[in-house]
Amino acid sequence: MDRALRLLPGLWLGWTLCVALLATPAPFATLATADAGRVVGRMLAQEAYTSLALGIVLLVLARLQARRAVAAGTGSQFNLAMALAIGTLFCTIAGYFAVQPLMEAARVGQGPLSFGQLHGVSAGFFLVKMALLAVLAWRASFRPAASS
Repeated sequence: MDRALRLLPGLWLGWTLCVALLATPAPFATLATADAGRVVGRMLAQEAYTSLALGIVLLVLARLQARRAVAAGTGSQFNLAMALAIGTLFCTIAGYFAVQPLMEAARVGQGPLSFGQLHGVSAGFFLVKMALLAVLAWRASFRPAASS
């Protein structure tokens, strides 16, 4: 469990950075805008579902670690890793599952906000998620290995 808690945040951050910096810009450089938008939309959907799964796994592992710390008398029921995992889950749910349907409506002229404004909100949630993941990965890199 400790190894997974040390490895998972870094892998998740790498996955998210790859999507943000490599996978989403490439279609816009090579395809027509409408086609690129569909490709990127599909990639972001896959990233969102992957983030949900990884976030839940990380939250469960952090919760188990907190329970062990409480049993050993060295910690509390809630730790920073749990808070950061909850934050990443919130950003995923709000940024993709709440804003994405609004973006589809804005694309056809419905709703009070424009597609560009909603895109900015969604990108903001994505950036906050990456920052939370960076903190998780950074903290995990300093966690001492469990003794055998």
